[in-house]
Amino acid sequence: MRRIGIVGGLSPESTLDYYRTLVSLNRERGFGHSYPVIIIYSVSFQECVDLMNGVDWSGMAAIMNQAVSALHGAGADFGLISANTPHMVFDEVAAKAPIPLLSIVEATGTACQRLGLKKIGLFGTRITMQADFYPKIFEEKFGLAVVMPGKDEPDFIHDSIAKELIEGQIRAETRERLVRIAEEMVEKDGIEGLILGCTELPLILSEKDFTLPVLDTTRIHVEAAFEYALAE
Repeated sequence: MRRIGIVGGLSPESTLDYYRTLVSLNRERGFGHSYPVIIIYSVSFQECVDLMNGVDWSGMAAIMNQAVSALHGAGADFGLISANTPHMVFDEVAAKAPIPLLSIVEATGTACQRLGLKKIGLFGTRITMQADFYPKIFEEKFGLAVVMPGKDEPDFIHDSIAKELIEGQIRAETRERLVRIAEEMVEKDGIEGLILGCTELPLILSEKDFTLPVLDTTRIHVEAAFEYALAE
Protein backbone atom coordinates (compact mmCIF):
# COMPACT_ATOMS: atom_id res chain seq x y z
CA MET A 1 0.00 0.00 0.00
CA ARG A 2 1.29 3.45 -0.87
CA ARG A 3 2.29 5.59 2.11
CA ILE A 4 -0.05 8.53 2.74
CA GLY A 5 1.31 11.99 3.51
CA ILE A 6 -0.94 14.65 5.07
CA VAL A 7 -0.24 18.36 5.35
CA GLY A 8 -2.00 18.95 8.66
CA GLY A 9 -2.57 21.70 11.20
CA LEU A 10 -5.14 23.42 8.96
CA SER A 11 -6.71 23.24 11.57
CA PRO A 12 -5.60 20.64 14.16
CA GLU A 13 -9.26 19.64 14.66
CA SER A 14 -9.70 18.62 11.04
CA THR A 15 -6.29 16.91 10.97
CA LEU A 16 -7.47 14.67 13.78
CA ASP A 17 -10.58 13.92 11.74
CA TYR A 18 -8.47 12.95 8.71
CA TYR A 19 -6.47 10.46 10.76
CA ARG A 20 -9.54 9.11 12.54
CA THR A 21 -11.44 8.70 9.26
CA LEU A 22 -8.52 6.91 7.58
CA VAL A 23 -8.32 4.44 10.46
CA SER A 24 -12.11 3.90 10.44
CA LEU A 25 -12.17 3.40 6.67
CA ASN A 26 -9.38 0.86 6.93
CA ARG A 27 -11.50 -1.15 9.37
CA GLU A 28 -14.63 -0.77 7.23
CA ARG A 29 -12.76 -2.22 4.24
CA GLY A 30 -11.82 -5.29 6.26
CA PHE A 31 -8.12 -4.61 6.78
CA GLY A 32 -8.38 -4.87 10.55
CA HIS A 33 -5.29 -3.51 12.27
CA SER A 34 -3.21 -3.46 9.07
CA TYR A 35 -3.37 0.33 8.88
CA PRO A 36 -1.71 2.23 6.05
CA VAL A 37 1.44 4.19 6.82
CA ILE A 38 0.28 7.76 7.52
CA ILE A 39 2.79 10.60 7.77
CA ILE A 40 1.54 13.97 9.05
CA TYR A 41 3.41 17.25 8.75
CA SER A 42 1.57 19.79 10.90
CA VAL A 43 2.16 23.39 9.84
CA SER A 44 1.64 26.51 11.97
CA PHE A 45 -2.06 27.26 11.70
CA GLN A 46 -1.62 30.87 12.82
CA GLU A 47 1.09 31.52 10.24
CA CYS A 48 -1.13 30.13 7.49
CA VAL A 49 -4.15 32.14 8.66
CA ASP A 50 -2.06 35.33 8.69
CA LEU A 51 -0.83 34.66 5.15
CA MET A 52 -4.33 33.92 3.84
CA ASN A 53 -5.86 36.94 5.57
CA GLY A 54 -3.05 39.05 4.12
CA VAL A 55 -3.71 37.60 0.65
CA ASP A 56 -0.10 36.42 0.53
CA TRP A 57 -0.68 33.41 -1.67
CA SER A 58 2.95 33.10 -2.72
CA GLY A 59 3.86 32.80 0.98
CA MET A 60 1.13 30.22 1.45
CA ALA A 61 2.37 28.22 -1.54
CA ALA A 62 5.91 28.28 -0.12
CA ILE A 63 4.72 26.80 3.19
CA MET A 64 2.73 24.11 1.39
CA ASN A 65 5.70 23.25 -0.82
CA GLN A 66 7.96 22.97 2.20
CA ALA A 67 5.44 20.70 3.94
CA VAL A 68 5.05 18.45 0.89
CA SER A 69 8.82 18.19 0.50
CA ALA A 70 9.08 17.19 4.16
CA LEU A 71 6.45 14.49 3.64
CA HIS A 72 8.39 13.19 0.65
CA GLY A 73 11.58 13.16 2.70
CA ALA A 74 9.81 11.18 5.41
CA GLY A 75 8.78 8.52 2.89
CA ALA A 76 5.28 9.52 1.74
CA ASP A 77 4.37 8.27 -1.73
CA PHE A 78 1.67 10.90 -2.28
CA GLY A 79 0.13 13.77 -0.37
CA LEU A 80 -3.03 15.55 0.74
CA ILE A 81 -3.56 19.12 1.88
CA SER A 82 -6.11 18.60 4.65
CA ALA A 83 -8.14 21.77 4.12
CA ASN A 84 -10.15 23.41 1.35
CA THR A 85 -8.99 27.03 1.46
CA PRO A 86 -5.27 26.29 0.82
CA HIS A 87 -6.39 24.71 -2.47
CA MET A 88 -6.25 28.29 -3.76
CA VAL A 89 -2.59 27.44 -4.42
CA PHE A 90 -3.03 23.73 -5.19
CA ASP A 91 -2.02 23.90 -8.85
CA GLU A 92 1.12 25.88 -8.05
CA VAL A 93 2.10 23.52 -5.24
CA ALA A 94 1.30 20.37 -7.23
CA ALA A 95 3.44 21.57 -10.14
CA LYS A 96 6.52 21.72 -7.89
CA ALA A 97 5.72 18.78 -5.61
CA PRO A 98 8.11 15.80 -5.59
CA ILE A 99 5.14 13.45 -5.04
CA PRO A 100 1.60 13.35 -6.50
CA LEU A 101 -1.01 15.41 -4.65
CA LEU A 102 -4.72 14.56 -4.54
CA SER A 103 -7.05 17.55 -4.84
CA ILE A 104 -9.98 17.79 -2.42
CA VAL A 105 -11.86 19.84 -5.04
CA GLU A 106 -11.47 17.29 -7.83
CA ALA A 107 -12.33 14.42 -5.50
CA THR A 108 -15.51 16.25 -4.47
CA GLY A 109 -16.40 17.00 -8.09
CA THR A 110 -16.08 13.31 -8.92
CA ALA A 111 -18.37 12.47 -5.99
CA CYS A 112 -20.99 15.01 -7.14
CA GLN A 113 -20.86 13.64 -10.67
CA ARG A 114 -21.24 10.10 -9.38
CA LEU A 115 -24.42 11.16 -7.54
CA GLY A 116 -25.84 12.77 -10.67
CA LEU A 117 -25.93 16.26 -9.15
CA LYS A 118 -25.95 19.31 -11.43
CA LYS A 119 -26.32 22.28 -9.08
CA ILE A 120 -24.57 22.19 -5.72
CA GLY A 121 -24.43 24.63 -2.82
CA LEU A 122 -21.10 25.44 -1.17
CA PHE A 123 -20.38 26.23 2.49
CA GLY A 124 -16.83 27.12 3.50
CA THR A 125 -14.56 29.87 4.74
CA ARG A 126 -15.07 33.35 3.32
CA ILE A 127 -12.11 32.85 0.99
CA THR A 128 -13.40 29.51 -0.30
CA MET A 129 -16.86 30.94 -0.96
CA GLN A 130 -15.49 34.06 -2.67
CA ALA A 131 -12.76 32.39 -4.73
CA ASP A 132 -13.31 30.68 -8.06
CA PHE A 133 -11.38 27.44 -7.56
CA TYR A 134 -14.52 25.40 -6.80
CA PRO A 135 -16.78 26.91 -9.51
CA LYS A 136 -14.01 26.88 -12.11
CA ILE A 137 -12.96 23.27 -11.61
CA PHE A 138 -16.55 22.05 -11.26
CA GLU A 139 -17.62 23.76 -14.48
CA GLU A 140 -14.53 23.00 -16.57
CA LYS A 141 -13.91 19.39 -15.46
CA PHE A 142 -17.37 18.18 -14.49
CA GLY A 143 -19.93 20.48 -16.11
CA LEU A 144 -21.46 21.28 -12.70
CA ALA A 145 -22.75 24.57 -11.25
CA VAL A 146 -21.73 25.77 -7.77
CA VAL A 147 -24.04 28.12 -5.85
CA MET A 148 -22.89 30.30 -2.95
CA PRO A 149 -25.03 31.46 -0.01
CA GLY A 150 -26.40 34.97 -0.41
CA LYS A 151 -26.60 38.16 1.65
CA ASP A 152 -25.02 37.91 5.12
CA GLU A 153 -24.86 34.11 5.25
CA PRO A 154 -21.19 33.81 4.15
CA ASP A 155 -20.11 35.96 7.10
CA PHE A 156 -22.07 33.79 9.54
CA ILE A 157 -20.68 30.57 8.05
CA HIS A 158 -17.13 31.90 8.12
CA ASP A 159 -17.42 33.14 11.70
CA SER A 160 -18.89 29.80 12.79
CA ILE A 161 -15.79 28.09 11.42
CA ALA A 162 -13.21 30.62 12.61
CA LYS A 163 -14.60 31.37 16.05
CA GLU A 164 -16.25 28.08 17.06
CA LEU A 165 -15.38 24.96 15.09
CA ILE A 166 -11.64 25.60 14.95
CA GLU A 167 -11.76 25.85 18.74
CA GLY A 168 -13.70 22.58 18.98
CA GLN A 169 -16.94 24.35 19.99
CA ILE A 170 -20.12 22.68 18.69
CA ARG A 171 -23.28 24.71 19.30
CA ALA A 172 -26.84 23.57 18.59
CA GLU A 173 -27.97 27.07 17.63
CA THR A 174 -25.16 27.33 15.07
CA ARG A 175 -26.14 23.99 13.55
CA GLU A 176 -29.78 25.08 13.33
CA ARG A 177 -28.94 28.28 11.46
CA LEU A 178 -26.58 26.50 9.06
CA VAL A 179 -29.37 24.04 8.26
CA ARG A 180 -31.81 26.92 7.66
CA ILE A 181 -29.38 28.58 5.26
CA ALA A 182 -29.10 25.37 3.23
CA GLU A 183 -32.88 24.90 3.21
CA GLU A 184 -33.31 28.43 1.86
CA MET A 185 -30.80 27.64 -0.90
CA VAL A 186 -32.87 24.62 -1.86
CA GLU A 187 -36.00 26.75 -2.12
CA LYS A 188 -34.49 29.85 -3.79
CA ASP A 189 -31.62 28.43 -5.84
CA GLY A 190 -32.70 24.86 -6.48
CA ILE A 191 -29.52 23.28 -5.18
CA GLU A 192 -29.54 19.47 -5.31
CA GLY A 193 -26.71 18.87 -2.84
CA LEU A 194 -24.49 20.71 -0.36
CA ILE A 195 -20.69 20.73 -0.23
CA LEU A 196 -19.21 21.05 3.24
CA GLY A 197 -16.28 22.92 1.74
CA CYS A 198 -14.35 23.33 4.96
CA THR A 199 -12.91 20.34 6.76
CA GLU A 200 -14.25 21.67 10.08
CA LEU A 201 -17.88 21.70 8.91
CA PRO A 202 -18.37 17.89 9.21
CA LEU A 203 -17.70 18.38 12.92
CA ILE A 204 -21.12 20.06 13.21
CA LEU A 205 -23.09 18.99 10.10
CA SER A 206 -23.86 15.65 8.48
CA GLU A 207 -26.32 14.17 5.99
CA LYS A 208 -28.75 13.38 8.83
CA ASP A 209 -29.33 17.13 9.25
CA PHE A 210 -30.68 17.51 5.70
CA THR A 211 -33.05 16.04 3.14
CA LEU A 212 -30.52 16.46 0.31
CA PRO A 213 -27.13 14.82 -0.32
CA VAL A 214 -24.31 16.31 1.72
CA LEU A 215 -20.75 16.15 0.39
CA ASP A 216 -18.38 15.76 3.35
CA THR A 217 -15.10 16.87 1.78
CA THR A 218 -13.02 15.31 4.54
CA ARG A 219 -14.58 11.88 4.01
CA ILE A 220 -14.42 12.23 0.22
CA HIS A 221 -10.75 13.24 0.31
CA VAL A 222 -9.87 10.39 2.66
CA GLU A 223 -11.71 7.86 0.49
CA ALA A 224 -9.87 9.09 -2.59
CA ALA A 225 -6.57 8.78 -0.71
CA PHE A 226 -7.39 5.28 0.48
CA GLU A 227 -8.24 4.12 -3.05
CA TYR A 228 -5.05 5.68 -4.38
CA ALA A 229 -3.00 4.01 -1.67
CA LEU A 230 -4.50 0.63 -2.59
CA ALA A 231 -3.90 1.10 -6.32
CA GLU A 232 -0.16 0.52 -6.08
